[in-house]
Amino acid sequence: MPINNAYLNGIYEDLAVKSAHEPEFLQAVYEVLESLVPVVERRPDLVKAGVIKRIVEPERIIQFRVSWLDDKGEVQVNRGYRVQFNSAIGPYKGGLRFHPSVTLSVIKFLGFEQIFKNSLTGLPMGGGKGGSDFDPKGKSDAEVMRFCQSFMTELSKHIGPDTDVPAGDIGVGGREIGYLFGQYKRLRNEFTGVLTGKGLSYGGSLARTEATGYGTCYFAGEMLGSRGESFQGKRVVISGSGNVAIYANQKATQLGGKVIAMSDSNGYIVDENGIDYTVIQEIKEVRRDRIKTYLNYVPTAKYVEGCRGIWSVPCDIALPCATQNELNGEEAGWLISNGVMAVAEGANMPCTPEAVTAFQNAGVLFGPAKAVNAGGVATSGLEMSQNSQRLSWTFEEVDQKLHQIMKNIYASAAAAAEEYGMPGNLVAGANIAGFLKVADAMMWQGIAY
Repeated sequence: MPINNAYLNGIYEDLAVKSAHEPEFLQAVYEVLESLVPVVERRPDLVKAGVIKRIVEPERIIQFRVSWLDDKGEVQVNRGYRVQFNSAIGPYKGGLRFHPSVTLSVIKFLGFEQIFKNSLTGLPMGGGKGGSDFDPKGKSDAEVMRFCQSFMTELSKHIGPDTDVPAGDIGVGGREIGYLFGQYKRLRNEFTGVLTGKGLSYGGSLARTEATGYGTCYFAGEMLGSRGESFQGKRVVISGSGNVAIYANQKATQLGGKVIAMSDSNGYIVDENGIDYTVIQEIKEVRRDRIKTYLNYVPTAKYVEGCRGIWSVPCDIALPCATQNELNGEEAGWLISNGVMAVAEGANMPCTPEAVTAFQNAGVLFGPAKAVNAGGVATSGLEMSQNSQRLSWTFEEVDQKLHQIMKNIYASAAAAAEEYGMPGNLVAGANIAGFLKVADAMMWQGIAY
């Protein structure tokens, strides 16, 4: 469907020709440009300076070969990526994803979203993203270490604490960050805050592990509060069972909700008594097992093959925390029919455009990913600050700062939506609020930038 503005539609159509093989990236760009129609109409200076034409093109794309030896002594080859998208407000900041689904399109989509997400936090961080089609699942620690060392040997040429500060993402947890950091330190002979998500013994931040899940619930809580509601007594469904989902479960439970369903790529579990996040943590972080083994701990729970059916479970609050485009229009219809009141995207772009439209048309509170899951990168920014100052804040200090950042993000998105004639539309509000800060910085720094 054409964007309702000739200038923006022209930018998108041109990009669609150049990036025809990058559907995830084009989907993310379309969603942002569609929100910027009232901004373009009010800010002709941004059009004259070509800000939007520039912001949809990465400043730099790095693609490289990653060769490594498996435990059999055989050579394996993967592709590595780092997209440094925009540094107008600070060094590039964004995670590394190790997963077979990683392509340049996926990395560009994630990096583009990261620009606005980082802007919304109020911290001085630009947008970037990286990763590889390497799959850590089923690999030994030694294989993961050798891959990470090879990956960082090339990546180290392009990053630094004041240039580009990667973090973890899907497939990149504490183990991988440790191997990556160790290799960077050997190559550069520097102990700097070049990566976030580090272990506590070598510069990591308390509450970083919990941050994205906690932030998801803090944002959802602000949305619910706008209608005089809260998590108290609500049924919650969370897709996924990784880091974000585990700690969204913990925080939702602490806030009075009852998490009744969670999933992994094979299927989902339903526990009407409330899913114990510590059991999921044991299964996924310690045993690295499938979620169906939850039934070994809680025999009264139910397991269903196929992860998409999780959205048929009746709930008040839905938190998609697995991966992009995991919740489509049909599944949104199931949730709406079952009376869902709020949906908050804990993963990156987990709802298809059709699903988002369905939720908005039904009057469901909807929180977009770039605002909802900004807690992770916000706490990464706090880790950068601690590293720069050679300080370590308490868990309570970091959590308090995180909570305030998420409240500010909600307030900024809601205010921008109101100002530009779309009250309650947090998708548009988040896009506009995040965009304007970056756009103004680009204007100040000159056209060549």
